Amino acid sequence: MYLFLLLPLIFFPAFAEPPPNYNDPYSPIFTDKPVYTWTDKIIMKIIAPSWNTDRHLIDSIGDDDGHFIKISTRENHLEPYRFTETDVNSGIFTAEIILTGFSHDTNGDGNFDTIPRTTGTGPTSGFLEVNRDSAVTISFEFADGVVMTESVPVKWNIGEIQFTKDIFLSGDTVMIRVVDFDMNLNPEALDHIFVQIFSDSDIAGITINAIETSESSGMFTGTISLSQTSISSGNRLYSLIGDEIFAKYDDYTLPKPYSTSDSLEIITSANFESSILPINRLENTSIHFSDGLGNALQSFSTNNQMQIIGTITNVNDFKQKFTYIFQVKNDVNYVESISWIQGELTSNQSLDVSQSWLPKKSGIYQIETFVWSSLNNPLVLSQSRSASITVE
Repeated sequence: MYLFLLLPLIFFPAFAEPPPNYNDPYSPIFTDKPVYTWTDKIIMKIIAPSWNTDRHLIDSIGDDDGHFIKISTRENHLEPYRFTETDVNSGIFTAEIILTGFSHDTNGDGNFDTIPRTTGTGPTSGFLEVNRDSAVTISFEFADGVVMTESVPVKWNIGEIQFTKDIFLSGDTVMIRVVDFDMNLNPEALDHIFVQIFSDSDIAGITINAIETSESSGMFTGTISLSQTSISSGNRLYSLIGDEIFAKYDDYTLPKPYSTSDSLEIITSANFESSILPINRLENTSIHFSDGLGNALQSFSTNNQMQIIGTITNVNDFKQKFTYIFQVKNDVNYVESISWIQGELTSNQSLDVSQSWLPKKSGIYQIETFVWSSLNNPLVLSQSRSASITVE
């Protein structure tokens, strides 16, 4: 009988784990990010090998009497909060919580878009309310009077917006990208935000939904098409070749020194161009001259007003804005006159463009015409033309 009782005493202690070393605590606390936003998920890790009390089981820490783990902000807390071992005998314990922010309208529609709450006991059931520009502290009472802590800041960010290219060509799909980590309102689902898109030809434009690229990325993308023939609708924007297109995002979650009631318009732009080279978009014919009644002129005299006439033709299947420039230089290359006319040509349309000029002095003059897309963003749309005349 005594031999039977001694066997457990001899073999079973060989499988026991040492108790936590209270005199030399080792229990570092880690988080998966150095900084969080107000509705992030926080994944936490505590390395505590001396709390691996059973090498054959998944252990847990944080909910033992007298050795609680507390997850807290200045205003709210979760205690006790349980962490579980990542694997049998690992000595590494993990848990996660979701920050739920505070009541706030994130898109300016007058409605709150968050559900702030503080509840849960771990390891994955926790929700914690948090304010802007706050901090979350993880506290682990390793032993009586020995508390290990780690704090991470919580901040709002200013969003960013951009087109994926600086220039889009006819037929391209246009992609817009927004980065605003504060709008990752649900880190376990795809969120969406509103982006306004407009062009020089349609300043009212459209509003689209940009969808989060993954459940907790805080990065959003949206796509649209450009049409030169159909009005803006849905994800289609009316825009003409040569237009600048714009994307605008309103950020309602701004860091200090902004207040929580402030918003900021964030705008980016790109250009819409044709795959056809600019210089091949319009045809510019030779210059001719007429009097005020439209009769052709073969000779020219001082103080007699004339009409300088050119003809341009849109040979493509899209509308084209243009600026037609007239320039008159004298025989010493000095510019006597410069003027321009702006307009738009539909597909296969021709247009006579004219400008009056009154020569003040006799001499030889060089008449030149140029066709550009605009004065502010000049692209040469056709070969220039010139003619030399003698004024008697």
